[in-house]
Amino acid sequence: MSDEDLSGEAGESRKPEKQPVKPADLRAVPAKKASRPGFFTIYKKGQGYWTRMGTAIGAAFLCVMLTYELYVQIPPFLHGDPSVDKRIAGIVAGVFLLAFAGWAWWYTNKPGTVDFLVATDSEMKKVNWTTRAELIGSTKIVIVFMFLIAAYLFGCDLIFGELFKLMGVLKQVF
Repeated sequence: MSDEDLSGEAGESRKPEKQPVKPADLRAVPAKKASRPGFFTIYKKGQGYWTRMGTAIGAAFLCVMLTYELYVQIPPFLHGDPSVDKRIAGIVAGVFLLAFAGWAWWYTNKPGTVDFLVATDSEMKKVNWTTRAELIGSTKIVIVFMFLIAAYLFGCDLIFGELFKLMGVLKQVF
């Protein structure tokens, strides 16, 4: 096919016409099922590992402490037989422990929470952390200045104390 065949005039090119789509040419594409992840699947697994571990440790600590406090506080609240109260407290604390753990798992696997934790982890990797030598040097400077300021304030206290005694504002006790 030459340029003259595709164009009405010499040198002018035109696009070949598209053939209309026939219904027989359309193939039935099976629709994908929207698979929802199960409860125990981890959203974005492998991302934000240390931030997730810190969050999990904090949630576990909070869960254990709240469960223990609940177990300790229920028997005095019931004012009944101590053995029965301990059993009731154990059951309530156990249910609370399971409910809190389930809620913590669900909440820390929500897409919004996970995206925040992953972003936090990536930002923490961008931080320029000080070296050990810089950290020790800065700590020494802070400690030395703390003692200098404490000595200065102690001296000011002694001077003003004596000044106020001479003025009669403070009376000597001993």
